[in-house]
Amino acid sequence: MKVLLLTGLGALLFAYYWNDNFDPASLQGARVLLTGASAGVGEELAYHYARLGSHLVLTAHTEALLQKVVGNCRKLGAPKVFYIAADMASPEVPGRVVQFALDMLVQGGGVTPGRGLRTTSQLTGLSGPGGLDYLVLNHLGATPSGTRARSAQATHWLVQVNFLSYVQLTSLALPSLTDNKGSLVVVSSLLGPVPASFSRPYSAAKFALDGFFISLRRELDVQDVNVAVTVCVLGLRDRASAAEGVRGVTRAREAPGPKAALAVIRGGATRAPGVFYPRRLHLLCLLRGWLPHPRAWFIRQELNVTAAAAA
Repeated sequence: MKVLLLTGLGALLFAYYWNDNFDPASLQGARVLLTGASAGVGEELAYHYARLGSHLVLTAHTEALLQKVVGNCRKLGAPKVFYIAADMASPEVPGRVVQFALDMLVQGGGVTPGRGLRTTSQLTGLSGPGGLDYLVLNHLGATPSGTRARSAQATHWLVQVNFLSYVQLTSLALPSLTDNKGSLVVVSSLLGPVPASFSRPYSAAKFALDGFFISLRRELDVQDVNVAVTVCVLGLRDRASAAEGVRGVTRAREAPGPKAALAVIRGGATRAPGVFYPRRLHLLCLLRGWLPHPRAWFIRQELNVTAAAAA
């Protein structure tokens, strides 16, 4: 009987969180603002959107890496690509980024690039009312383990980059998303729903992120605002900085960037409430509710505790 109940629960959760009616054509011509687009999952997201024919505004901290991604997106078929290099640790930057995207993605619009603003082309030939169809928040201010940044000052910085900037970008972009019945896609991590040892600042930011956007989804639903909020829980990011940051600390393996990015895009396009990649992460999130106090033995299976404590 228990086996049947668990099987039925698993089937219901699978149907709820993975709505398999993805239509790639729905993203052709879509207007997308993507953050953290210079490497890892963000870079792969940009390439997938480019192949699907979306209009892109890309942002990341490092301009040289961003320029490379923009060039590749154009080769892959993106009709229009713009970019702005931005440091989300500065509280005034999210406003500049959203305004830049809105200016670029207005039908027949376009602005003259100023200091710190660079575009690959002038915007022409877009159909529809303009504005944003997708806001994809993916930027990351630290390695997933957070073991090398546990001071109060570092925590403040992490919260600004990994939480407050997400809130600012969302608040500023929400009116445009509402007008276009758009989608808000938030790339989080397992450390949002499930805390881990030696990751206090990072986990704090991710817990805040999950709480804010799940609450926002419910508020929009109650108010009949047709904006989807998809929260994506990913494993260890497949990028050099993430792997280096946890080398010798965790035994977890990186999630392949292209596959993780495609899972995120599918979830956003189908307006799913949640995405888990790899899918086994959903089970870990459920287990956290059933076993809220894991034994130290389980923690040691994932961590090199000596290396983590010394970091």
